[in-house]
Amino acid sequence: MYSARDRVENESWLEEIRTAAVTLNLSSETQTVAEDLFLSQAPDSDRSKQAIAAASLYAGTLITGSERSQSAVADAMNVTRLSVQQHWKGILNTAGFQPPSW
Repeated sequence: MYSARDRVENESWLEEIRTAAVTLNLSSETQTVAEDLFLSQAPDSDRSKQAIAAASLYAGTLITGSERSQSAVADAMNVTRLSVQQHWKGILNTAGFQPPSW
């Protein structure tokens, strides 16, 4: 869970998620799920936030059935595919989902 303050403090990262969601032609549901995932797990360090935002968007696509490739999400979020790959399973797991084993 997250507070309204978290939303305000991370507004620029939420805007990055929204912009990438539009670029990837994702639904508002996927965008909302990605934002919720990011806010519930946003790191304190600004250095890590971009990677977590990208991985949250990728995880959101999996949850809502709007799958996009890790590379496409990484490109839209201006991170490396490896950044997405390293974090998305942990984000799903922390959110209470069972990540696939592949």
